[in-house]
Amino acid sequence: MKHRRGFNPLERMAAHRKALHRSMVTSLFRHERIRTTKAKALEIRRSAEKMITRAKEDTVHNRRIVSSRLFDEGIVAKLFTNIAPRMKERNGGYTRVIKLGERAGDAAEVVILELVDYKLDTEGAEKKAKKKEAKGEGKGK
Repeated sequence: MKHRRGFNPLERMAAHRKALHRSMVTSLFRHERIRTTKAKALEIRRSAEKMITRAKEDTVHNRRIVSSRLFDEGIVAKLFTNIAPRMKERNGGYTRVIKLGERAGDAAEVVILELVDYKLDTEGAEKKAKKKEAKGEGKGK
């Protein structure tokens, strides 16, 4: 039973775990989508959602609390000016976990952790494909 187990220590020492949280939450806010293991994603999701909730109200106090957990000031600014206003109408559940399957080496469950309003850039992929086709046609002549 899991009574009174506050968090998953992820088999790491406290300093390593804090650094892991910090870097993965920063990556999530930077790219808005990351690929990781299920255990890490579920822990990072807790931290990220608390920070987004803080960022919905832009006060000096909230900025200081969030910036004490994230060391990249650019990401803190992005969180308060870009990400949190998009989540203003939501009452929680700012992230989603999409299962990808098992990793080949150690059979760990791999997932995608992304923000709920993440939009996949399909236009960029189409432009690259067209550019590649045009490049290939030029060589054939």
